[in-house]
Amino acid sequence: MRRLVTLFMGLAVSLPLLSLPSQAATPEQIAWSPCPEDASAECGKLAVPIDWSKPSGPTIELAVARRKAADPAKRRGALFLGAGGPGGSGIDMVIHGRGYLSPDLSSSFDLIGFDHRGTNRSNPILCSTDLLAQQPSPLLTGQADFDQARAYSDRLRADCRARTGPLFDRVDSRSAAHDLDAFRAALGEQKITYYGISYGTLLGQMYAESYPQRVRAMTLDSTMDHSVDTRRFMDTETWGIQDGFEEVAAWCERSASCAQHGRDFRDFWGGLMARADRGEIPVPGVPGAKISVFDLVQGMRSAQYDPADWAAFSRALAELDAGTATAATLTGLLGEQRARTFAQARNPEVRHDPTEIFCQDFAVPVRDYREFARHMRRQAKIAPDMRYSDLAVMFPVMCMRSDPVPNPQRPLRTKTEIPVLVTNSLHDPATVYPWATSTARQLGASGRLLTYEGWGHGVYGTGTCGTGAIDRYLIDQVVPAKGARCPAEPIRDRPALTQDRRLTGPGPY
Repeated sequence: MRRLVTLFMGLAVSLPLLSLPSQAATPEQIAWSPCPEDASAECGKLAVPIDWSKPSGPTIELAVARRKAADPAKRRGALFLGAGGPGGSGIDMVIHGRGYLSPDLSSSFDLIGFDHRGTNRSNPILCSTDLLAQQPSPLLTGQADFDQARAYSDRLRADCRARTGPLFDRVDSRSAAHDLDAFRAALGEQKITYYGISYGTLLGQMYAESYPQRVRAMTLDSTMDHSVDTRRFMDTETWGIQDGFEEVAAWCERSASCAQHGRDFRDFWGGLMARADRGEIPVPGVPGAKISVFDLVQGMRSAQYDPADWAAFSRALAELDAGTATAATLTGLLGEQRARTFAQARNPEVRHDPTEIFCQDFAVPVRDYREFARHMRRQAKIAPDMRYSDLAVMFPVMCMRSDPVPNPQRPLRTKTEIPVLVTNSLHDPATVYPWATSTARQLGASGRLLTYEGWGHGVYGTGTCGTGAIDRYLIDQVVPAKGARCPAEPIRDRPALTQDRRLTGPGPY
């Protein structure tokens, strides 16, 4: 897929870790009952402090689910599942996990998943639906746009804070790591076994830093890099989507499943982007609405999550180009939420928006429009076909703020008894491969990198090599050899585009 290029490392401010006493929770603090969605799993709640630096202060209840080990004789303990997102549901991972996790894992562990503070069933961040719909384009064109975006960010955060309550300012992943340890104590586990995917890897990193002695085994599958500054965040994300584009183009050249097979895919894509620039691609079923370049970029990035989607994605692009696209095409291409935006659907007065979690974990400041424009010129050089990554542009604009970031980036520092297993696809459009190599370097002797030489977001479930290695590590603590790599699996076409993100979460990570 993408050609790996050397990207400079960003600098991060080093801050002291918050030292907390051992949690005093006991198993009786969780009252289990059958989950409403699936009675074969158990659901419950646990009260934790809103502010872990004030353990006797106000509390919230966090929702948790458990599916007991299928074979009690093989049980090794509890496997905590960290969902992606931000905003994914650990509870959904437990309820639907039997479709993703191997029988060996399900037999060896009680599967435990909780909803991150501020999400889903755990006091979700709530914001005005109408105000969210007013979000300005992240493609700023001048200082006036920049000022408007900053004012909107302040307005939205004030609205969400008022609707959510005091938890709004305490939804960072380091606070969630202390929640995770409270669940460990409540379940009577001395150590945790952890599998986190995508944004759930940041929760794992924060836990390993805060409680290294309590890590039995930990897999970070498709990992975040919590050391990147604004420039490196933008550059690596944009490099990733361009690399993914090159892989899709190469696949299209060799595969008859591609709707543009026999054509120059790069030329076809460039023509589609130019038509979007001119406002010539109509939104199916929505008179007057047009597909933008940002929409196309977002759709390309989403399709790169799973190469099984590439054939259906190429057909969707062909339909857009020919003017025969349907509403179903749009939903598959851009996702249900973006499709609803085009249709101007209005949900109830408030909507759950977990973006603030990222904004409390990552400081990605941009001072003014001149600095933003410099970033964008650099993105265009890194990604001549894609121009930028939608993630690289979106988060610095959405996370504009004047107050401090509670959990800012810094190099990861921990020393665990067993190396933390970092796994990543070579061609991942979201948690890009340079993030995995960077995280593994930061872990040093406390880390081990397993590279999947294929495509997509998430290594677990892509084939017998990666899945088997993760299973052996989590179950028997067998650490892969240094430099271990798994070959790319053959691409198998999926009939239609899907938006199934139950394992990774609804967000980009």
